[in-house]
Amino acid sequence: MSLMLACTSHAPLALFRERAPEGEGLLIGHRTAVRSEIERFDPEVIIVFGVDHFAGFHYACMPAYRVGFAAEAVPDLGGFAGTLRIDKPWATELTQALRGDGFDPAVSYRMKVDHAFSQPLQLLTGAINRYPVVPIFISAFTPPFLPFSRSRALGESVGRFARASGRRVLIIGSGGLSHHPAHYFPLMEDASPEVLSYQTSGAQGGLMTDEDWLGCFEAMHRAGAKSAASGQRGRKEMRMQPDLDRGIIASIAAGRQADFDDWKAADVMAEAGLGMLELHTWIAAAAAYGAPNDGSAMTSIYNPAVEYGVGYGLLYSAPPPAISAAA
Repeated sequence: MSLMLACTSHAPLALFRERAPEGEGLLIGHRTAVRSEIERFDPEVIIVFGVDHFAGFHYACMPAYRVGFAAEAVPDLGGFAGTLRIDKPWATELTQALRGDGFDPAVSYRMKVDHAFSQPLQLLTGAINRYPVVPIFISAFTPPFLPFSRSRALGESVGRFARASGRRVLIIGSGGLSHHPAHYFPLMEDASPEVLSYQTSGAQGGLMTDEDWLGCFEAMHRAGAKSAASGQRGRKEMRMQPDLDRGIIASIAAGRQADFDDWKAADVMAEAGLGMLELHTWIAAAAAYGAPNDGSAMTSIYNPAVEYGVGYGLLYSAPPPAISAAA
């Protein structure tokens, strides 16, 4: 098989929690297993579908999808700063193929990404620049919200190109599952003037510098870690839906990405939080991988990790590893 799939939640608090969630050892064990599988697979290039938390994308010009031809990761909490090793010629060919297939992604020759991209690259491969990468941004949080069916179709197009290239391609979907980080990243109508200014234009908005934004981001998340560890905020406040999350993982493992075509963003947010919209990345990545199966070729783990602030899931195309509960 020339393709490998890894869908994973990302969370700043996965690295900076105040208290370890029950079962964290198993999560870490599976993450180590994925990393070993990736090393064995030895990808020639990695495609990462990710979102952004206003570190590099702003309302002033918010593309639905964007392919990075050069990218820098910012030093946000839970992220890993540095320059991504972009395979620009392959990214160019991919973009041309997408446009020939009825998609018109924007491109960036100076893309800024945050922990949504850098965390999975670091944790699953050991470094954000270990392998050549093509980052694909999906606008999950900006109304009018994208239909899930469109991200599925985009992923299918990416997969056709990847398979035709004949290269070993690792496909990562980074985001979700259920969580509600609206306190950190409020929608337009709920944002303070300072936050809305930065969300709209970044530092050019004049009310917050990049350092201000990253500092506020860190302070709020560290405070959130304390409130989660103390029990002040729990699953209800985080809109965590373990049963829904497990069902999503099962559907994606079985190759049923179309199950989500008719889901409405407003309903998803009301039930499972703003952060569940990051499901776009899992859908696109799994659609790109595209191997029809009954789930038997997939391995997954899930933890409703309040201490991380997210229903934390990991799904990958590899046989189950031998991991003990004490891992």
